[in-house]
Amino acid sequence: MGFFERYLSVWVGLCIVAGVVLGSTVPGVFRMVAGWEYAHVNLAVAVFIWLMIYPMMIQIDFAAIRKVGERPRGLFLTLVVNWLVKPFTMAALGWLFFRVVFADLVDPQDAQQYIAGMILLGVAPCTAMVFVWSQLTKGDPNYTLVQVSVNDVIMVFAFAPIAAFLLGVSDIQVPWETLTLSVVLYVVLPLVAGVVTRHQLEKRAGDAAVDEFVHIMKPWSVIGLLATVVLLFGFQANTILESPQTIVMIAIPLLIQTYGIFLIAYLAARWLRLAHNIAGPACLIGTSNFFELAVAVAISLFGLSSGAALATVVGVLVEVPVMLSLVAIVNRTRHWFPE
Repeated sequence: MGFFERYLSVWVGLCIVAGVVLGSTVPGVFRMVAGWEYAHVNLAVAVFIWLMIYPMMIQIDFAAIRKVGERPRGLFLTLVVNWLVKPFTMAALGWLFFRVVFADLVDPQDAQQYIAGMILLGVAPCTAMVFVWSQLTKGDPNYTLVQVSVNDVIMVFAFAPIAAFLLGVSDIQVPWETLTLSVVLYVVLPLVAGVVTRHQLEKRAGDAAVDEFVHIMKPWSVIGLLATVVLLFGFQANTILESPQTIVMIAIPLLIQTYGIFLIAYLAARWLRLAHNIAGPACLIGTSNFFELAVAVAISLFGLSSGAALATVVGVLVEVPVMLSLVAIVNRTRHWFPE
């Protein structure tokens, strides 16, 4: 691991602080950047996420993707956790904490909003950031691409019905522009760029050229991650400073959900005897969230200043630090799995 990757958790911590400080001292700058969006997708964040993912897409070998069908258990685990477990445990935890544990501390109407935001997070499995977590755990990039692609296809058909069922509404409006644009920006375009780049490098100097180029791009991938963290925390700096108690209350069940889902998936992966480079990404896909979609749906259904929107934003705030801790766990337990 390079210098940036070795101390990544330190850099993320500093960027969280920097984002909050900058967001509270120069809010006008962040309001301007927040306005650069289309279909609820912030274009500045999209650029930085693209910078993160592009080097990982170069490593995808389409010739190897054909062999994914020979190892279906990792894909099966991802689909079961994402669509049969995670949405329902998130809804249960939201109800438990805001209807029982925090019932005396929160207005019932606000509690319902927070539960709704948590449900939207639970029904939206991660798309873009999975490639980052896969890279950090030395996951199989070809297998990760297939896992993400299959999840995206299922999400197009399953997101609205599951969210409607758990929210108790039948007329949920999915912002299809947000969903489509996100998949194109975070999967299709980086993938096409990666395939073209890999082809050109292999034609020029073989696999050695690919490895050298990926090594050069790795620091830029980390910079993209850190810049994303600064922006996300800068956008929500005032909310963090003005409502710390509410944010902590929302964060507690989200943290329990994240670590709990990871534990379920990771133990199942070990029981299934998955290879480590498949088990790691398979579990991390189910653990993290497609927060862009969750935030967009919360805003369109309940409004920008709603408790549901706030809950999805808290999911964004805890995502990176928590996922880095899970990446560390995956890397330190490599010996649990066959290579």
